[in-house]
Amino acid sequence: MSKYRKCDEDFRAGAVQLVFESGKPIAQVARDLGINSGTLGNWVAKVRAEREGSAPVSQDEQAELARLRRENTELRMQRDVLKRSVALWVDEAMGRTSTSR
Repeated sequence: MSKYRKCDEDFRAGAVQLVFESGKPIAQVARDLGINSGTLGNWVAKVRAEREGSAPVSQDEQAELARLRRENTELRMQRDVLKRSVALWVDEAMGRTSTSR
C-alpha cells in the first residue's frame, strides 16, 4: 500500500481557496486538512502563478518596460566607462603607464 494519497482536483481547489480566504498560514491549513504543507504550498504557488500570468500587459506597461530597458542599458554603459576611467586614473596616479600592463 502506498503512503501517498491521491487528492482530486476539487479537494486541491478547495484547499487553495481555503488558504486565500481564511488568511491562515499554509502550514496551518495543511495541518487542519491532514496534508503535507509543502504539497499545499506547491498548489498555492501554482494558482498564484496562473493568476499573475493571466493578466495581459497593457500598452502603457509595455512602453514603460521598453523605456526602463533602454535606461538600464545606458546606465550600464556609463558605469563601464566610469570603471575604465577610474582604472586609468589610478594607474596614472601610481606612476604606471598603460603600456606596462
